[in-house]
Amino acid sequence: MEETPPRLEGLLLPSIADVSVLSLDVSHEAIRIDLCSTAAGAACPDCGSESTRVHSSYLRFPADVPSGGRRVLLRLRVRRFFCPASSCARRTFAEQLPGLTRRHSRWTERLRSTLAAVGLALAGRAGARMARAFGVPISRSAVLRLMEALPEPNVPAPRVVGVDEYATRKGRVYGTVLVDVETRRPVDLLPDREASSLAAWLAKRPGIEIVCRDRAPFFAESATAGAP
Repeated sequence: MEETPPRLEGLLLPSIADVSVLSLDVSHEAIRIDLCSTAAGAACPDCGSESTRVHSSYLRFPADVPSGGRRVLLRLRVRRFFCPASSCARRTFAEQLPGLTRRHSRWTERLRSTLAAVGLALAGRAGARMARAFGVPISRSAVLRLMEALPEPNVPAPRVVGVDEYATRKGRVYGTVLVDVETRRPVDLLPDREASSLAAWLAKRPGIEIVCRDRAPFFAESATAGAP
C-alpha cells in the first residue's frame, strides 16, 4: 500500500493549524511561500466573541527562520472581521494565526523564539551579529527587547543561598545580590542592603536552610531575623 505524501503545510508549518499553502517558489536567494488561513472565523481580542463575518483582507509579510541558507519570505493573506458584540468598543479586528503571528510583529513566532534564544546565549551585540550571520538583520536593542519580553522562568526556591552586596555607584549606592549556591545562579537583586529588606525576603522563603554571608553586621542581623 502506497503512503500518502505529506502535505506542504505539514512540512513547512508542522505546528500551525488552520493554514493553507497556496504556492511555493524556491530560488538561490530565498524561499517564497504564499499562505492563507482556513479557519472559519476568529475571536475578538477585546471581548472574545467569535465572528465569521469578514470585513476585508490584506497581506502581511512576516519574516521566518531561514532554511538551507536561504531567506524564507511569507506572503500571508489575513482577514479582518466585524466584531458581533454591539457592546464591544472594537468594531473590526484582524485574525491571528496561533503559533505563527502576533499583533504588530514583523516576525513569525518561531523566528521570534529563535532570536530570543540567541539573545539569551550571546546578549545584545553578539546576538545581533550572529542573527545577521544566518540572514536575519536585527539591532542589538531589538534582541534585548525580545529577551525582556520573555516570561519569568519558574525557578525553584534555593536551599542554600549566598548573600553579598553589589554597587550601582561605588562608595555611594549599594544593593544586595542573592545567589543559589548549589546551582551557582543568581536568584534575586534587592535595591538596598538594609537588614529589613533581606529579612523580609528570607521570611517569604521558608525552604532556605543555609545562608552563606560575610561578616557584615546587617547580613548577620537579617539572616537571624528572616531565617532563624
